[in-house]
Amino acid sequence: MRSDVRVELASGVLRYEVSETFVNNGGALGEADYIFPLPRNAAFRDLRLMINGELVSGETMASDRARAIYEEIVRSQRDPALVEWFDHGLLRARIFPIAPGERKQVVVRFDVVAERQGDALRVDYFRGTEPRPQQGRPMPVRGGGDDGSLSSQRTVSTFRLRYPAGAALGRAYSPTHSLHETREGSWRMFESSGGGAAITVLVPRASGSRPAVTLLTHASGRDDRYVMLSLSPGDSRAAAASRDVAFVLDVSGSMSGEKMRQAVRAGEALLRTLRPGDHFRIIPFSTDVESFRRASVPATPANVAEGVRYLRGLRAEGSTNIQAALEEALDHEARGIPIVLFLTDGLPTVGERGQARLAQIAADRRGRARVFTFGLGADVNVALLEELAIEGRGTAQFVRPSESIEGVVSVVAQRLGAPVITDLRLEANGVRLRQVYPRLPADVFAGQDLVILARYEGEGRGTIELAGTSSQGSVRIPVSASFPARERDNAFVARLWAIRRIGYLTAERRRSGASREVDDEIRSLGQRFGIPTELTSYLVLEPGMERFRDAAIRPEAMRGVAGGTAANQGSDLAGRAVSPPPPARAPATTGAQAFESARRSASQRGANTLEEAADASAKVRNAAGRTFVLRENVWTDVAVARENSRLVRVQPFSELYFTLMKEIPELREVLALGERVLVQGNRVRIELHPQGATRLSEPDLSAIVRDW
Repeated sequence: MRSDVRVELASGVLRYEVSETFVNNGGALGEADYIFPLPRNAAFRDLRLMINGELVSGETMASDRARAIYEEIVRSQRDPALVEWFDHGLLRARIFPIAPGERKQVVVRFDVVAERQGDALRVDYFRGTEPRPQQGRPMPVRGGGDDGSLSSQRTVSTFRLRYPAGAALGRAYSPTHSLHETREGSWRMFESSGGGAAITVLVPRASGSRPAVTLLTHASGRDDRYVMLSLSPGDSRAAAASRDVAFVLDVSGSMSGEKMRQAVRAGEALLRTLRPGDHFRIIPFSTDVESFRRASVPATPANVAEGVRYLRGLRAEGSTNIQAALEEALDHEARGIPIVLFLTDGLPTVGERGQARLAQIAADRRGRARVFTFGLGADVNVALLEELAIEGRGTAQFVRPSESIEGVVSVVAQRLGAPVITDLRLEANGVRLRQVYPRLPADVFAGQDLVILARYEGEGRGTIELAGTSSQGSVRIPVSASFPARERDNAFVARLWAIRRIGYLTAERRRSGASREVDDEIRSLGQRFGIPTELTSYLVLEPGMERFRDAAIRPEAMRGVAGGTAANQGSDLAGRAVSPPPPARAPATTGAQAFESARRSASQRGANTLEEAADASAKVRNAAGRTFVLRENVWTDVAVARENSRLVRVQPFSELYFTLMKEIPELREVLALGERVLVQGNRVRIELHPQGATRLSEPDLSAIVRDW
């Protein structure tokens, strides 16, 4: 089955067109009981159902009646996928006949008033989970033949959003998916083809020169409350601050050949991003340090052309003097916002070689500079480049020799094109924020969203004030919002925060060495949110491999450990934690392992969407902010079982099954994983089991809800 979604945003109304195609692969006529979940609390202006180009009638039901239909179908078809749509309205139509080999296309069109989310309009689409064919029973959703042969072969859906280019709307951003922007006449088009059950898109509304601010929260408990702030400067016409850009490139002997040619092209691309009012320097280094000019020069066409000729005349030879290069780049009176792009492919061989001392030199001289580092190949000092970038309010990029240095540097240079707000900080009142990422102060660039993720303490109304500097003076943006005690929506906020947190913790681990506290937190976050780390991995046992469960460790869990300590801390093939062997037996970390680990954590620190951080395994799923691993055909919550928790077994699709979903809404997404699930609550574990209870007394049911 293929699902294609087109959404048009105009005058605050979202016009959806959903096209779905399915085929009867069996040898007999098929019949489809087509069910489509309608958006929650939608205000419809038009609703049409078309099958193969013909307008047909469909039955539309409100959520209360739809819930009864869901229960009826789920019980008869034993299909937990429908549970995810429990609270939605429902469109239902019977499609008959469907001949063997025939394809049917269903098109659903409806209009919804766009929900406002802070300074943005929110666009959501819930794709749902595809049900599985059942032998001898018709498939209920999106088709089903009597022999179970009506195909549910689903390909990755496409999602397209468009709105008028002149509609005072900024660039769309999605915390769940990467979006590709194009233009079609007077329309701005955004498309995603990533997987996942749901997509959320935020479209900022222009508000003069003030950036649009969107705030989303997710709270599963007192200690698990998360907030996401998205600042979008949009296509701001406010004057951008001028920059003083230094391109520092390693021209030692190891850079000869294609590396050098790529580095030169990267420098040329960087120079092309400069605007009138900017200044620039070119600082090549090997055994000694050179410079294009003694001081930074204005980015005039003549100076840029001369800079390009200078780059093309560079030759690779000599050793690697990182100390001298840092001192030259940072000992400088900037004529604008100081930005340093530092590229190297090796370890220091001349001058100061110690990481701690080099980092201290940089810290003493950095001042206001933003430092962006680029490490090429496994011979670089990854911990040093990470530290320089993190402390220098920049990013670290690690490029394999087979990849294009030019492409990576060009992307970063383009993103740094126009600083709109610099030195951005935040202050919270009525609520406390902690573990804020990225580390502040930060900069906001034109056309780029700054996504801030944090944990919050407290509840009720609160205000977050954002303050920074623009070319026109100080900027203050107050954001008033409600910080709920419980908020089951927006689970992606918690996972995005965890991805960022792991990226920073992993860099700290490389800088300072492994410690029990840091390792435990990395492992806990990786297991809970299903995020690949140095210390966690998920791998399902193949048939006949059970005897290796307690001994085997996935190789990826042994990589990238600074200093060669605690290298084997990870998880076994069943997903359980494995304690490290004695340090004497721990294998030393190679440069390649450290490089790959740094590359991954750099990506995690900069992840703005869930799509940018792939799951560790197809046998790992996230539901309701929890991570589940498939163990012996049971979707098992990776949260550690609490000593005082009791086990309650529930028969799938029974009266108790549906009652628990009503009483504990969080369980709906969890129980949709399948017919065998084990999930950990506060003082109770709930397991879906064929021999589980079908009903409970009112006091027993109340006790489960209380202990959950």
